[in-house]
Amino acid sequence: MDYHLKCIECGAEFGKTEIIYTCRECDGLLDVIYDYNEIKKNMDMEKLKTAPPSVWKYKDLLPIAIEPVSIREGGTPLYKCDRLAAKIGIKELYVKHEGMNPTGSFKDRGMTVGVSKAIELGMKTVACASTGNTSAALAIYGAKAGIPSVVLLPAGKVALGKIGQALMHGAKVIMIKGNFDDALALVRELCEQEPIYLLNSVNPYRLEGQKTIAFEIVDQLGFKVPDRVVLPVGNAGNITAINKGFKEFVTLGITDKRPKMTGIQTEGACPIVKAYKADADDITPEKNPETIATAIRIGDPVNARKALIAIKESGGMAESVTDDELVQAQKDLAQLEGIGVEPASATSVAGLRKLVEAGLISKDETVVCVTTGHLLKDPEEVISVCVEPVTVEANLEALRKAVFE
Repeated sequence: MDYHLKCIECGAEFGKTEIIYTCRECDGLLDVIYDYNEIKKNMDMEKLKTAPPSVWKYKDLLPIAIEPVSIREGGTPLYKCDRLAAKIGIKELYVKHEGMNPTGSFKDRGMTVGVSKAIELGMKTVACASTGNTSAALAIYGAKAGIPSVVLLPAGKVALGKIGQALMHGAKVIMIKGNFDDALALVRELCEQEPIYLLNSVNPYRLEGQKTIAFEIVDQLGFKVPDRVVLPVGNAGNITAINKGFKEFVTLGITDKRPKMTGIQTEGACPIVKAYKADADDITPEKNPETIATAIRIGDPVNARKALIAIKESGGMAESVTDDELVQAQKDLAQLEGIGVEPASATSVAGLRKLVEAGLISKDETVVCVTTGHLLKDPEEVISVCVEPVTVEANLEALRKAVFE
């Protein structure tokens, strides 16, 4: 496949065999640029229309030539949520539950491509900074590939379920006395000085895997495109990637439109929302982000520039929600639709409700909310926000009283 890397700022181009994360000329973010005429000529349209969804169903649109490192990621369910739609007051609502990936988050899509690219480039060790889900996915795909993985985590700021995944799968887990942004700066410096492949979303190949969420949404809707996609925003790679996926389907003539990309952050960590509302082209980093949604507790998202472009060019928007609002949305997803998600995931539903109530999203729209991680990623938060279990004596009278009180 013919492709190269191109800087989104200065336009400098780099070859596909180079180990590079940002532009050598201006330090701008890179994008993977394909020859879409070649792809269109060679794409198996019959397979596209009939094969079940999965990341590697779309190999024709992914920059990997070798047999990929895969644990059957993708193909996550798209649930039609009528009860939740009625409560929010919107005509048609779907939830794309990325927590049903093998490691319990959308990060698997990026890691199957990223670790495969590391192997293709001859790298022997992979590394990342993480708020939790990235570290879990890196550890698991590194284990599958048979190469060491190193993860940096902010001490005391990562859900135990995610730390447990990284530890069990053999990663070298290093806790730093700082936040995620500090961890990312450190691991980037390490990977620049040592033969270690960086797999945070500043690596453009990571995002190529994540764009398959867009392909699957179209596929699962019968090759129709929703009016809007709403999703949580942390380091801002996912909104960027999904927007690119929708654009590629238009470029290839598979669809004729793309949805409005709508990004949701929490009030305690919302630099992209603030930049969007100020009509700015870039963010002002937040030094001390804080929210119950640990997965998006990020004050200086590396893909902010790309995310703002995606939001604006698609006619979308950005909004923030409170921790209380996202917890209520988390409960609604579980209790109305049977969909269990970690706190960050619920920001998409909380943000949709807020924007519908404000009249900024039409009640006639068809909307897909992306939920990014499984409920069991952060069981401590679940226990802290739910009603405590009732303990009774082991007899029928006590049981009946507890049930009917």
